[in-house]
Amino acid sequence: MNDAVPAPTPAPAPRKRARVRAPELIGKGGWLNTGGKELTLADLRGKCVVVDFWTFCCVNCLHVLDELRELEEKHRDTLVIVGVHSPKFVHEAEHQAVVDAVERYEVHHPVLDDPELATWKQYAVRAWPTLVVIDPEGYVVAQHAGEGHANAIRTLVEELEAEHGAKGTLRRGDGPYVAPEPVATELRFPGKAVLLPSGNFLVSDTTRHRLVELAADGETVVRRIGEGVFREPQGLAQLPDGTVVVADTVNHALRTYDPETGVIERVAGTGKQWWQGSPTSGPALDVDLSSPWDVAWWQGKVWIAMAGVHQLWTYDPGSGTVEVAAGTTNEGLVDGPAAEAWFAQPSGLAATEDRLWVADSETSALRWVDPEGGVHTAVGTGLFDFGHRDGAAEQALLQHPLGVTALPDGSVAVSDTYNHALRRFDPASGEVTTLATDLREPSGAVLVDGDIVVVESARHRLTRLRLPEEAVRVDAVAHRTRREATEVAPGRLRLDVVFQAPTGQKLDERYGPSTRLLVSSTPPELLLGGEGTGTDLFRELDLNPDVAEGVLHVSAMAASCDDDPANEYPACHVHQQDWGVPVKLTEAGVSRLPLILAGMDA
Repeated sequence: MNDAVPAPTPAPAPRKRARVRAPELIGKGGWLNTGGKELTLADLRGKCVVVDFWTFCCVNCLHVLDELRELEEKHRDTLVIVGVHSPKFVHEAEHQAVVDAVERYEVHHPVLDDPELATWKQYAVRAWPTLVVIDPEGYVVAQHAGEGHANAIRTLVEELEAEHGAKGTLRRGDGPYVAPEPVATELRFPGKAVLLPSGNFLVSDTTRHRLVELAADGETVVRRIGEGVFREPQGLAQLPDGTVVVADTVNHALRTYDPETGVIERVAGTGKQWWQGSPTSGPALDVDLSSPWDVAWWQGKVWIAMAGVHQLWTYDPGSGTVEVAAGTTNEGLVDGPAAEAWFAQPSGLAATEDRLWVADSETSALRWVDPEGGVHTAVGTGLFDFGHRDGAAEQALLQHPLGVTALPDGSVAVSDTYNHALRRFDPASGEVTTLATDLREPSGAVLVDGDIVVVESARHRLTRLRLPEEAVRVDAVAHRTRREATEVAPGRLRLDVVFQAPTGQKLDERYGPSTRLLVSSTPPELLLGGEGTGTDLFRELDLNPDVAEGVLHVSAMAASCDDDPANEYPACHVHQQDWGVPVKLTEAGVSRLPLILAGMDA
């Protein structure tokens, strides 16, 4: 008999990490949520830091803000999350717009306003959202693009706490966040409105997570509805039975509200966010949704602008089912049959007898669906072109519209949100005009007795306007997204999507490939080879030397699962991101393009 005490199993050695000093955080717009203090990385030494590169137009960035809330609360004495606001649209570079967005989306950590993308460039970021983890000694230890990384970051933060706690380089205590003073208004960043049969307005009071009924004057509060039920509700639509269906956006659900009885009922969505591989049809209460932003009654169903996955879905109250109606989940502007069309954060819907109009916000486009399911574009060219230009629809420009309203003469009014304007498109003439300016982030509008009542989201009110006989003259302005193009060599380009499974996880191939890569381009002629879908996270692309510049569209997904052979049903986590990479072809350009999904590029 051996009485020797067995030696304890040694703890696994910490994963060896590359030592890359984090660049300083600089931004011309300065700091928010710090009580007026300017922060430096030296002020954060001793803390685990997660830098969140975001922009407030981006629904995926909003998803990540929600993903990080639990982590932020649980590790508040060791972890500091720093938002770096990195604008895509010109409006997002306005400081007051960033201030509004930080309040609107309840961001409870310091935010650096970086309108010129200075810090974005220093960290070589290529996509919204991107998360960079910095250890307590000021070194970058990981980078993650897209959604679904909360579990990986939690694991990494716990590793860093243990490692630096043992070294004596971890500093516990309160972080630098200072809450701003609350502001008293009846509404706070309202989203959409609908006219009730009584003549009153029902408004989604988005930031206060409720509905508000206003009297016919658009100001007097009649009642507040759904406290504690909704989370950032947006779209509203009256159903034939008199109830109102509500897009309960952050709860990833649809609910109905009966103005007669006050009853609120969840009718679609589980409360969980839809991920790739989840069902796309079935019993409405059993299928996940993703950030439904607007709703409309058309062709006997509720149509849903599913902003979170760049699709249109339908909900059939009769059968109690939901299903995808249009869109592939790829983000962009592609017309054609519903199953092949691409959208980009559809955020506003309006139904007429023969068209469902769609405000497709990220492509700054006005689009429509015909009764046979064909998708068409009336105004807009793609993800990177926007501005304020009237005239023929083929050359007209919008900037991130969130709402569309059908007018009696067959034209539509577009809530041109980031241009602070109400625009009009007339299908008969093919012309775009401006109806009103000096609105503040209009996000929806309703017709009332020949007038139009606009939801001025960033002024926290409804504004009643006469529909003008004549258009407002506006000087034309055209913009492109400010991101610098990556210089690449013509011919062969190696695309590498970098993905390292989090500690304790692995790519699980038991039920087939756990990764997916989709590549396309604008214009399509840019790619002579390498486009399409595959399961490897790398691809050899053949770039056309006759095309001077364009955009590579890359969509990647990886599923990692707990690495425990004894567990028959390991927990799995989906990581996904879409990149639109502007490229310029030059002989001196690079021949390899790395895109980091998770980890570090070796």
